[in-house]
Amino acid sequence: MLGYVTVGTNDLERAATFYDAIAKEMGVGRMMEFPTFIAWGEMGGAPGLAATKPFDGEAATVGNGMMVALEAKDTAQVHRLHEIALENGGSDEGAPGPRGEADDNGMVFYASYFRDPDGNKLNAFTMAKASAE
Repeated sequence: MLGYVTVGTNDLERAATFYDAIAKEMGVGRMMEFPTFIAWGEMGGAPGLAATKPFDGEAATVGNGMMVALEAKDTAQVHRLHEIALENGGSDEGAPGPRGEADDNGMVFYASYFRDPDGNKLNAFTMAKASAE
């Protein structure tokens, strides 16, 4: 159902550096590129992510309560994505680790939270055995 998520940017080159690094770790690259818009992912694959300068020409602003969640393959990738985000101009919103209690199968939501250079909030998450770090 979900095709892709778009975040606004005021500096597409800076956003491209940030999201190129995130996409590389996720095993994808750019799937569309225009002067004011870049999308990462695979055509026909999982939902993608795009960064764009707003069509109306106004400044991009951060949506309150809006967050993009990136599904990681394991807890190690949750950690790598958090590190990559911080190394590429992002800011920390929550270190990698388990969130909440384990479910009946002993699985826990494992996530990290960060913002891109424009202030858009993202997280990297996976489900992991409750003892996983």
